[in-house]
Amino acid sequence: MTRRDFYRFATFILNGLMGLALALPAMAYLFTPFRKKGREGGFESLTRLSQLKVGVPRSFAIIEARQDAWVKYPAEPVGSVWLIRQREGKQPAVIAFTSECPHLGCAINLTEDGKDFLCPCHTSSFDLEGKPRNSVPPRTMDRLDVEISDGVDPEVRVKFQRFRTLSAEKIPLV
Repeated sequence: MTRRDFYRFATFILNGLMGLALALPAMAYLFTPFRKKGREGGFESLTRLSQLKVGVPRSFAIIEARQDAWVKYPAEPVGSVWLIRQREGKQPAVIAFTSECPHLGCAINLTEDGKDFLCPCHTSSFDLEGKPRNSVPPRTMDRLDVEISDGVDPEVRVKFQRFRTLSAEKIPLV
């Protein structure tokens, strides 16, 4: 092997190593979104059981930090839920509803007298069990899973989800 051949070979190897050193981080950057998992869908702690009055609906914001591909968003409200504590001995002890109307996704509020839920967009109306009071909504309010921890002052945790609007079936959005 001549000196010129050695330099060609060494340059070829060095260029390949430098290209590989640049290509690996670039590939990792491009394929990062495919490796990331979506929202875990775990239970989020909202309040203590003692903070809820029996039969009185109370709204709680769901706050979470999100990430979309390469962009990280700070913790911000992404939705809200209504919690209603049930009478002693009634199961479940707390029921949770998403505050999005199943009709068009507008925010459901409590009426002034606190005996019904009302969607201001198209006057969808629900009782405190989430059943529609008129024919506007296509289904009942969307109920969410609730966990209550053990202990002296149990914690109330809710699994927050969104569901497809304008559908007679409760179809989760991914």
